[in-house]
Amino acid sequence: MGDLLGVAVLGAGHMGADHIRRLDRVVSGARVAAVADPDPDRAEQAAAGLAGVTVHTDPVAALDAPGVAAVLIASPGPAHEEALLAAFARRLPVLCEKPMVPDSAGALRVVEAEARVGRRLAQIGFMRRYDTEYRRLKALLDGGGLGRPLMLHCTHRNVSSPAGFTSAMLVNSSVSHEIDAARWLLGQELTAVTVLRPTPSPGAPEGLLDPQFVLFETERGALVDVEVFVNCGFGYQVRCEAVCEAGSARIGDGHTMVVTTAGTAREEVAQDYLVRFADAYDREVQAWVDAARRGEVTGPDVWDGYAASAVAEAGVRALETGRRVAVDLAPRPEPYASVGR
Repeated sequence: MGDLLGVAVLGAGHMGADHIRRLDRVVSGARVAAVADPDPDRAEQAAAGLAGVTVHTDPVAALDAPGVAAVLIASPGPAHEEALLAAFARRLPVLCEKPMVPDSAGALRVVEAEARVGRRLAQIGFMRRYDTEYRRLKALLDGGGLGRPLMLHCTHRNVSSPAGFTSAMLVNSSVSHEIDAARWLLGQELTAVTVLRPTPSPGAPEGLLDPQFVLFETERGALVDVEVFVNCGFGYQVRCEAVCEAGSARIGDGHTMVVTTAGTAREEVAQDYLVRFADAYDREVQAWVDAARRGEVTGPDVWDGYAASAVAEAGVRALETGRRVAVDLAPRPEPYASVGR
């Protein structure tokens, strides 16, 4: 056990509990050393059966627990800034779920704090970069065989939205993955956002503007559109089509099982992001553990987290005003000099 990377998991909800399971049963080279959640019963339940784990209601106390050498942050977004800064102060490598920090000002403070440390400590949890289909599309676009990308058409559908989900959260929570994926696939920053609002679906809760159509402009003239529909009622679907000068490529259609029986055939539709992107999460966490054990941090960085928050913030303003809103990014610090690495 002494050779394993001891990880403190902050947050024991839906995402945190899945990461605790992943670290215990799927990922090699790591163990759960501490679990923190404001709900002590939930923390105890998530840690049940794991040897050598301490349980906390205070996330900072979990960072100082015996055997902790790395941190996985899966708490709600507003708690991330404090946890990241505490991890930086202890020079602990971090995997932080998105959003890194919901507001761009707080996200920029995290960028500046890591820069003061003088080396990378945080990987941000944009797991689509680890999905097989997305990686194939990225390699195809980077290879240049289809020419310059002109447009990305994206679909993001959920069965239903959780209680308390707001119209703004369609942009700053759901579409944040498309924001990062577009920046990464195209190797470009997003420069402006327009949000169109069709008549809400009858399946949407009262007052929720669902679905929405989000249009992004990029620094080199490509367009990215996202249909986000978080109460579609039938499944979790994520698709992306790149339209280029010499062809197109689409992902997301074949990620399913077809069951044939008694003269009929039916396709299974994933009901949850933890099902659709299970392999991507596994690869993401394994890559983070492997890098941390080497003394490195790889993957999406804090600038990617800041850029996603800044674009989402502009998107919420576009939703609220009905106007095109330019994205206002701070100057990029030298350590974070390129998009789409």
